[in-house]
Amino acid sequence: MPLHLSDLLARPDLDLSVAYDVPPHLLARTVEAATVSDLPAPGKWLQGGELLMTIGLLLPKEPAACRAYVRDVAEGGAACLALGLGQGLPYQEAPEPLVRAAQEAGLPLLTVPDGVPFIAVTKAVFDARAQEQRELLQRGFATQRRLTAAATGGGLRPMLAEWTAATGVGAAVLDPLGRLLAAGERAHRTPPAQAQELLARVAAHGLRGSAASTAAGQQLEVQPLGARRLRGLLLLTGRLDDAARSVVPGLVSLLSLELERRHLRDEPERRRRSALLSELLADEDPSADRARDVLQSVGLTAERVRGVVVEAPGGAGGRTGPDVSQEGSAEGAAQEMAADLALALPGGLVRVVDGAAGPVIEAVAGEDLDIREVLARFAPHRPAGIGPAAGPEAVRVSLHQAAGLLALSRAGGEPAQARQSQASRLLLDLGDRRTLHGYADTVLGPLDLADHGEELTATLAAWLETGGAWDATSRRLGVHRHTVRNRLDKVMDLTGRRLDDPDDRFDLWLATRIRRGGAPGTGGRPAPPPPGR
Repeated sequence: MPLHLSDLLARPDLDLSVAYDVPPHLLARTVEAATVSDLPAPGKWLQGGELLMTIGLLLPKEPAACRAYVRDVAEGGAACLALGLGQGLPYQEAPEPLVRAAQEAGLPLLTVPDGVPFIAVTKAVFDARAQEQRELLQRGFATQRRLTAAATGGGLRPMLAEWTAATGVGAAVLDPLGRLLAAGERAHRTPPAQAQELLARVAAHGLRGSAASTAAGQQLEVQPLGARRLRGLLLLTGRLDDAARSVVPGLVSLLSLELERRHLRDEPERRRRSALLSELLADEDPSADRARDVLQSVGLTAERVRGVVVEAPGGAGGRTGPDVSQEGSAEGAAQEMAADLALALPGGLVRVVDGAAGPVIEAVAGEDLDIREVLARFAPHRPAGIGPAAGPEAVRVSLHQAAGLLALSRAGGEPAQARQSQASRLLLDLGDRRTLHGYADTVLGPLDLADHGEELTATLAAWLETGGAWDATSRRLGVHRHTVRNRLDKVMDLTGRRLDDPDDRFDLWLATRIRRGGAPGTGGRPAPPPPGR
């Protein structure tokens, strides 16, 4: 337990006294250390929480100077001031100016009687602090033993339940997309809104960092889980004391081990689904009913699906560093990335095949899934083609078209999707750049002049690129869908165009497309032409 001033006053061997009627909340202050100083201005030498003892050798006697001394001690963070009394010392009782100054400043003033050396007070403080540390260690060890015992039984929930019982802090484990896998007794079954940003931030950085925040008086912390790759996220809800904090690394390790064990245990099912996809694609002309039955057998119930092809690490995309070295081979890196995608994609129909320049990953996703978000999370910076949405029987064709977009994705630096019309692509490629950007400025100019104009333009572009899907847009931007609606309402008010009007919608789409193309090397709006041209 922490050492409070009241604990020191209660010790008969120290015989400490208060120099004035100190309020109870001041006596509840925690004492972190004890020190002695007779400097006239000791505040800058303090770290906070000290019991500062002095014999008052240089204590000023004038009230104003005494107030300045007390203020310096208080601003230095001292928990209290203690004046030593006794024969041969400057003071036999606390002087009135010091008592009045301490009372005005809200600084507890104690007196140390004759016969009690300062070293006795110092030893009492440090003994109490040492006992506190021993108790914290014992609690930490006990909690770690409980967690280890729960881990031997297998499963995430027993460990989370033991953690909450021992610490009082809620805990939940989520997958890399923020979907709940298991929760303890006091954890939210649905993560609070303020936790979504933390979860997305940690997931975006993989195993390289954690995050914490306090919102509405609630302390939240997110830790990444996994050994070599991100397997999940640990969300802690509540304030951690020192004992609980010391056990967090052990909890993270045990949960990571369990998730890795799950990953290995799920390997046969991933292989089965990979074989099922190969079987479906081997039939050059499958019936609609059979193709739909195959997809529904793995839980993929979307009416329309699209094929996705990703160039695995070590392929023609060139980046062969961390992903390949950690797994030992391009094939191993491809299998790990395929496993991540199988976890994220409903149905898990994913396989690795040999491409012309190395292994590629083929997958089937429902039309309503924001596949770009999944690729950004689990296949960042990898060339990827996204085929057009089609009926289940045409998934083979969609995959073929997706594979044909890999070169375009490699050149453009982002996933290429087979939904942009050839006419608009021709217009963007062959149109005069000055004319095109003048057109874009005419359409989007009101947004450029508005407050948070870049935010409005980015929201408009994301909404158009997702085909007007509110949920997909909110996930891509990391904001609530109501925020997306409010921004788009403002876009319509500023531009005078309606998103439900086909012509207006095409104008806005073309303008954002032109802006996103930009000039070479700028990544946005074009640089002005050189003089004389």
